[in-house]
Amino acid sequence: MGLGSGEMSEAAGRSANAVVRFVLGCLLLLPAGCQFPALRSADQGPVLPESYRGRTSGENSADVGIEEFFGDPVLTELIRQGLASNQELKIRNQEIQIAWNEILARRGAYLPFVSLGARGGFERTSRFTPLGAAEDLPHPKGEHFPDPLPNVLLSADLFWRIDIWRELRNARDAAIQRYVAAVEDRNYFVTRLVAEIAESYYELAALDKRLEYVNKTIEVQQQSLEVAQAQKAAARGTELGVQRFLAEVRKNESQRQIIQQRIIEVENRINLLVGRYPQPVERTGWDFINLDARALHVGLPAQLLQNRRDIRAAERELAASGLDIQVARARFFPTLDITAGIGFEAFNPRYLFDPGAFIANAAGQLVAPLINRKALQADYMTANARQLQAVYDYQRTVLTAFIEVVNALTKVENFRRSVEIKQQQVAALDTSIEVARELFQRPIPEEFARVEYVDVLLATRDLLEAQIDLIETKQQQLAAIVNVYQALGGGYLMSTGGPHSFDLYCPPLELAPQSVDLPPLAPSELSDQSGKATLTPPANEQPPPAAQGTEPNDRGAAATDQGPAGAQPATPPAGNEVLPLFAPVEDEFRAALHDPPDGSVVPLF
Repeated sequence: MGLGSGEMSEAAGRSANAVVRFVLGCLLLLPAGCQFPALRSADQGPVLPESYRGRTSGENSADVGIEEFFGDPVLTELIRQGLASNQELKIRNQEIQIAWNEILARRGAYLPFVSLGARGGFERTSRFTPLGAAEDLPHPKGEHFPDPLPNVLLSADLFWRIDIWRELRNARDAAIQRYVAAVEDRNYFVTRLVAEIAESYYELAALDKRLEYVNKTIEVQQQSLEVAQAQKAAARGTELGVQRFLAEVRKNESQRQIIQQRIIEVENRINLLVGRYPQPVERTGWDFINLDARALHVGLPAQLLQNRRDIRAAERELAASGLDIQVARARFFPTLDITAGIGFEAFNPRYLFDPGAFIANAAGQLVAPLINRKALQADYMTANARQLQAVYDYQRTVLTAFIEVVNALTKVENFRRSVEIKQQQVAALDTSIEVARELFQRPIPEEFARVEYVDVLLATRDLLEAQIDLIETKQQQLAAIVNVYQALGGGYLMSTGGPHSFDLYCPPLELAPQSVDLPPLAPSELSDQSGKATLTPPANEQPPPAAQGTEPNDRGAAATDQGPAGAQPATPPAGNEVLPLFAPVEDEFRAALHDPPDGSVVPLF
């Protein structure tokens, strides 16, 4: 007994559904049998000390504005010009724009793609095929199909990859973190630019003073040369003394030319920093610079993590590298693509918008990687290795910042004492040259009390060398003060309590860095025993759940057992356990800065 057409259709439908369920089950079970490579952990870094070699303070000079710290309107104006016109700073601003464009590209990746298209053409088919034989039949309008057969299509097509495992959104979140890192890199360059302009400015003032001393020395030696010539004419001296004085004058005249060339070079270095062609640079006289009288407040070492922009940039790059691991991990799981299209298609354009020419299609595709898993594993481990690089770069950046502060602080103090000693040396030599010149110029009756020309030469030479050493030491002291200011994170405020310098002189940002949080942990993921934040995947390595929102709220995997300097090491990984990006910092200052009062979410910082 045969089956009716309805029963046959129902049986065919059941068979198709069974095939779909079987294929879907195989695809979903496929990741369960896959073994993720074990993530490697970073070595523990040094713990951030609680003080700068025993020195801390309640205030921090990094919070002092540029105008108040330097107290020099001429220097402040040069810094303003540099912030407005420096070409390197403008390049950094474009790096930020590039990072923003990357965010836009990543945001569009997880949204549906809709395209409009039109196509036209013709085709001639064999009469001995079903399609060719059908062309001899009349079409719905009662006419025969033309030969060759034209075809016109106008359609709208949709493609949408459903972001089940947050691969695309984690990639977007990583791009957001790198955007903030680009902003912080730019801001760090601003603080370095301020310091470089200030250092060059003080070097220029020191060269002016050095040139002044050389000119005075030449004047004194010229007078001594004239005395030696007069003594020779009076048969009281020899040609040797005249030539020795003349040689000393010529040596210092040569040195004067070198100093003048150095002044030109330093002026042009400042011109380059402020983005203009060579021109004279206005500056305050050396004797009116009182930067060394300013008291330095170092604050706490933990404040470096907040004030140093390079540390904040490294922190963001570390967060992005953790999200990159989640992106690489999601590629092990099936992808679901949806395609659809609607439009009109006809062999004649005049029938294109006829209701009978309407077409539509929809399809779904679930695909899982099967053969090329080694490539996926390689990408996964590459992301892990790059995260380790980010961890070590963060540790190195914190360590470098701390050492820079200590070096600059000790240099300020040691050079201050050196300046005091050299000032005493210059005073003694200045007195000695006056005595030597007086004795050298005494008349014959007092011949027993006279000195030779060599004594005058040596005294003059020693005084000039001591004066030059004093100027250079003082300049190094001023440079060290500037370096302390920059190493602490200073240079981001034009005036104390005022707006940031990069907000005044840089293009407005598309996304404020302070509005972008580091990936947080949910309270349920915290360890009750140790209080350390951990992120532990399910024991059977199930894929991460799909996120409900679109804001950055997912945590990237991390492969470090050490957070920022000063943090205690996290528990070493076991098997394929995914470690947190950072272990919490146990410093009270840091906790006060970053921990939310309600305790609802424990952020990284």
